[in-house]
Amino acid sequence: MTLQWIVYVLTALAGVVVVLTRIRLGGDRAGAGRLQISPVLLNTHTVMGLSALMTWTAFLVTGIGEGEGNSLIGVAGLAFFWITAIAGLMILVRWLPSRGRHSADAVLDEWSEGPGLSVLAHVGMLVGVAVFTWAYLTSAV
Repeated sequence: MTLQWIVYVLTALAGVVVVLTRIRLGGDRAGAGRLQISPVLLNTHTVMGLSALMTWTAFLVTGIGEGEGNSLIGVAGLAFFWITAIAGLMILVRWLPSRGRHSADAVLDEWSEGPGLSVLAHVGMLVGVAVFTWAYLTSAV
């Protein structure tokens, strides 16, 4: 399997992570995990993630932005992905153990018994973005 196909598969998985995070944590109900997260952080994750998917997919499929001095589409897609990955890791912070007299008890996660799914998704996103960056820098895509 070539690196190009790995990048395509990881791009699709990144889309799943962005959409499932929005579904899982959005809405009026309490978010999965220890605390509700900031709507600004969730919106940043969603908007940047969708922007990343659109620009990166356009770059991969059409080759827009390839060539000397004209690689802004690929760079923009990577920048959006890095922002998404950082926002996703910040979302994971809500599962850190809290200490103190006024700390909240842990809330059971609806889809899994703890943060396992989110850790897998967002650490996987970080690794995927690193692969995207490496593939871009080595001109594999």
